[in-house]
Amino acid sequence: MEKRLSRRKIIVSTAKQPENAVLVGLIGRMQDEREIKDYLDELEFLASTAGVITLKRFTQRLDKPDIRTFVGSGKVQEIKKYVFENNISLLIFDDELSPSQIRNLEKELERKVLDRTNLILDIFAARAQTAHAKTQVELAQYQYLLPRLTGMWTHLERQRGGIGMRGPGEKEIETDRRIVRDRIALLKDELEKIDRQMSSQRKNRGELIRVALVGYTNVGKSTIMNMLSKSEVFAENKLFATLDTTVRKVVIENVPFLLSDTVGFIRKLPTHLVESFKSTLDEVREADILLHVVDISHPKFEDQINVVNQTLVDIKAHDKPTVLVFNKIDAYKFEEKDHDDLTPVTQENLSLEQLKKSWMSKLTLTCIFISATHKQNINELKNLLYNMVKEMHTKRYPYNNLLY
Repeated sequence: MEKRLSRRKIIVSTAKQPENAVLVGLIGRMQDEREIKDYLDELEFLASTAGVITLKRFTQRLDKPDIRTFVGSGKVQEIKKYVFENNISLLIFDDELSPSQIRNLEKELERKVLDRTNLILDIFAARAQTAHAKTQVELAQYQYLLPRLTGMWTHLERQRGGIGMRGPGEKEIETDRRIVRDRIALLKDELEKIDRQMSSQRKNRGELIRVALVGYTNVGKSTIMNMLSKSEVFAENKLFATLDTTVRKVVIENVPFLLSDTVGFIRKLPTHLVESFKSTLDEVREADILLHVVDISHPKFEDQINVVNQTLVDIKAHDKPTVLVFNKIDAYKFEEKDHDDLTPVTQENLSLEQLKKSWMSKLTLTCIFISATHKQNINELKNLLYNMVKEMHTKRYPYNNLLY
């Protein structure tokens, strides 16, 4: 049994047709409805990436989550009425639910319930292409699964398939914690071997400066990668289009360097994924220069910057020379205030030029504003990279004539 399980891959796509879903979010004590709307917008984008059609959103204001049902019994009954009347098959919660909360909700609603972590894991499972990425995702899935083993098979009925069901099928009903722990240990061993191989590859790349693209998911990192390296890295207007790190040699005038495109970060990124993608994130840790790409057209791009900065702190990669690359300036929109409107000016009321002169002008980091899709200000970005890489290479290898 153990030997048979060790050869199974947890990543199995079983979704056959789009599922209808409702989204559920909790408004905490320090939050407002506008903030939760932005969070649910992102959750809907995640659901769309997974192939789910969202029909309605439910929110509940609570100081802290209900220990049994997360949103309270009254809200559960309201949701139940809607899902029964509209033939909804799936409910997606914007926070991670405890195993008991999932069991209670599915028992009460008689529908499949996913939390944000499970949804992200499902997307990663669908997007994983290489053996490396599949191993990383499989490890994260088993780590998520381990504390949820008790009683989960009977109430989940995984033979139903669909979104969030990419994982152990009905043949694994008898799976116990010991076997899952053995599988986790085996996957960790596999990833350690991969880590050593990739570390050796990085050491064998010679005396080239390394530049890494980092940023929130779906901000245009892969598009910038393709534009600078003239390669064809997969890019799509969906979350987590890139899971595997892609490294390309780029030459600007007479200056060569290595450019890597990494997996995007996201709010509430599951800790299991951060741990599993250690070898991928090593590209960021070992980079000499970071290009922090920001989607300036996103209404909450400041929050996204903070999420990425915190993730860089978490993986100990926050102290590197960094350039803030504000992408998608062609899509930036603002609403100019009327002269008689006395309400405070917000970011939505600032033009791009006004925004540059606001808090951005006080940043200690170098900032550049581009549109990778329309190739606006790309020469400025190239000149900036040229100067930074050349200066760094000259200091590090003063007797190397590579650049002369």
